[in-house]
Amino acid sequence: MRAAVSIDDYQAAYTMTRHLVSLGHQRIGFIIGHPNQTASARRKAGYRDAMKDAGLEVPDEPMVQGLFTYRSGLDAADQLLNLAQRPTAVFASNDDMAAATVAIAHRMGLDVPGDLTVAGFDDTALATTIWPELTTIRQPIASMAETALKLLVQDIASQRDGSRGAPAHQVLEASLIRRQSDAAPRARPSAMA
Repeated sequence: MRAAVSIDDYQAAYTMTRHLVSLGHQRIGFIIGHPNQTASARRKAGYRDAMKDAGLEVPDEPMVQGLFTYRSGLDAADQLLNLAQRPTAVFASNDDMAAATVAIAHRMGLDVPGDLTVAGFDDTALATTIWPELTTIRQPIASMAETALKLLVQDIASQRDGSRGAPAHQVLEASLIRRQSDAAPRARPSAMA
């Protein structure tokens, strides 16, 4: 493939993590995407760097491997929400795994977003068909498809006239979409003396 269109997965994950930090979350769990996909590593790096830049610890414990599937999200959320120090927010590398996190939270009797903030990535149709609707990163899919088509036409034209320019790669901007699944963390009651 000579042409490509993408978003900056690193920057988008960084932006979402900083948003969660700005709400007051300090223990933010992260569900990593499929290990064979480049976007997974970039999103994880954006999360880690945003946590470090906010002066927060990034232990391995609140990061759990997922596979970009709902089923893997169920397993990952179950691990995260059963930690001794449960996160107050979970950022999943896609909306399927975020939706699974909401399902596990509901099964455990946790209120989303009162007890647990959940954020996703992609802004798929699922983000607005579950309750509560997901705060997520929106990829500009229509613009990406249009840009990819233009690049493909340019590539075909350059092949026909023999100019064979360098492969084109365009990075489009993603945006953070706030919905009902995020809130400031509740103050946890102090242990009685």
